[in-house]
Amino acid sequence: MIDPFAPAHVTAERVRSGEIAAIEVTEATLSRIAALNPALRAFTDVTADRARAAAREIDRKRRAGGALGPLAGVPFAAKNLFDIAGLPTRAGSKINRERAPAARDAVLIERLEAAGAVLVGGLNMGEYAYDFTGENAHDGDCRNPHDLARMSGGSSSGSGAATAAGLAPVSLGSDTNGSIRVPSSFCGLFGLKPTYGRLPRTRSFPFCDSLDHLGPIARNVRDLALAYDCLQGHDAHDPACAPRAVSLTSPEIAKGVTGLRVAIAGGYFDTAGMPEAAAAVASVASALGAREIVDIRGALEARAAAFLITNGESTAFHLERLRARAMDFDPDTRDRFLAGAFVPAVWLVRAQRVRRWFHDEMLKLFDSCDVIIAPATPCVAPKGGERVLHFRGADIPLRPNIGVFTQPISCIGFPVVAAPTFGGDMPIGVQLIAAPWREDLCLRAAFTLEESGVSDARAPAL
Repeated sequence: MIDPFAPAHVTAERVRSGEIAAIEVTEATLSRIAALNPALRAFTDVTADRARAAAREIDRKRRAGGALGPLAGVPFAAKNLFDIAGLPTRAGSKINRERAPAARDAVLIERLEAAGAVLVGGLNMGEYAYDFTGENAHDGDCRNPHDLARMSGGSSSGSGAATAAGLAPVSLGSDTNGSIRVPSSFCGLFGLKPTYGRLPRTRSFPFCDSLDHLGPIARNVRDLALAYDCLQGHDAHDPACAPRAVSLTSPEIAKGVTGLRVAIAGGYFDTAGMPEAAAAVASVASALGAREIVDIRGALEARAAAFLITNGESTAFHLERLRARAMDFDPDTRDRFLAGAFVPAVWLVRAQRVRRWFHDEMLKLFDSCDVIIAPATPCVAPKGGERVLHFRGADIPLRPNIGVFTQPISCIGFPVVAAPTFGGDMPIGVQLIAAPWREDLCLRAAFTLEESGVSDARAPAL
């Protein structure tokens, strides 16, 4: 019997022992995708033949007595801005699907396969990653497995929906302004936005190069840490990838928060008037023993800087596409790119200065604490098609503002784990933030929450 919600590390152990065959896991996953994807619209491409061939090779290797990797036979899927050999790299767009098929997989896909994982497909996403909702004008709106009437969150929408629905125990996403953490919050998952430069982005389609991160999403912390460890390592083809030694986190997470100083983000991150976010932060703070509130000075300015940098850099990257094929963009995405063409250069220079200043201010906070708790989203997943977010007594546009709490942290590239809570039928996440290169501390805090029962990637009733 194949449990679609079994932890990835458990599935891998069963495959290594011969208790189950990798091809059994793959066939069960492909059948589940076929049954559920028409309603979820999580996958845009299913790599069934490739998956079956990989699974059979794993089983052959096991029968021959070969050593199998830590993710042996575990299905995974990747946001369709990752190159997948033989497929055009869509990046959620209409225009990109006309590109020639990728000749080689993205580095992070290669690394998961080297660990024994089995790629089952490419995942839906917001067009060119400029989205927080998961609503795509070209491939259909990705829906939330906990309530199909609600958004999955974006832009890694398919990554959130597929992992929450038991279609891929591990998925790969990207996070420029919150695109791993928002779907993790809305779909009730653990997601890791690592330190900027920790994981290589080689052979993935960029959005905003100086802000783009890649990372994993999973249903439990052990799987998240295991996937992250398999993904680590320098790659010289990404000039932003830091040549740092691999820092294994899997053996570290069981330490939990023993000896760690945990604080709560106040000021800009205050959740007054946001009952779901407030309850999530309160329950997490209680479980982690956090009482101190730290005022994160400059978060508002950092978010403004993130908006300007994102808008300016991404528009420069897409300018020729906008000139040649403006009507082939999602109108919402197109209009945001067009606005970027009018951002004065002096604003971008000032935004980069604010970014550096806020980075230094945040770094000072970690002299007196190790992990900071902040809300991930201001609310649970909105209904599909909603356009207005009620926030601090005002109605503001929903699409750009779901990332109100994630953008300031993306701007400075600090590591964050999104951890889920359930206060009712729908999940909502919190951010666990640490100093650069200390993903282990975020994961230890998340593990404590999972062990205490506060964080729970609950299976949806599909």
